[in-house]
Amino acid sequence: MKISAGQFKAQCLKLMDDVKLRHEEIVITKRGKPVARLVPYEESPVPIHGYMKNTVMILGDVVSPTGEKWDVES
Repeated sequence: MKISAGQFKAQCLKLMDDVKLRHEEIVITKRGKPVARLVPYEESPVPIHGYMKNTVMILGDVVSPTGEKWDVES
């Protein structure tokens, strides 16, 4: 859909709702020439790989045995 800048200015909020509802873009023109596009915003999915990078801090030695006895070892 194409609309002039003047019409867009007058109907901006309604047009934003229409774009969201219909998932269609609107081309805004000035003197008949395209100058901008209004497109629906879409959330980008969060990638699974690496999304927790730099969120854990390791303190001390996590590999060596602690020397503690567990109930299952007795």
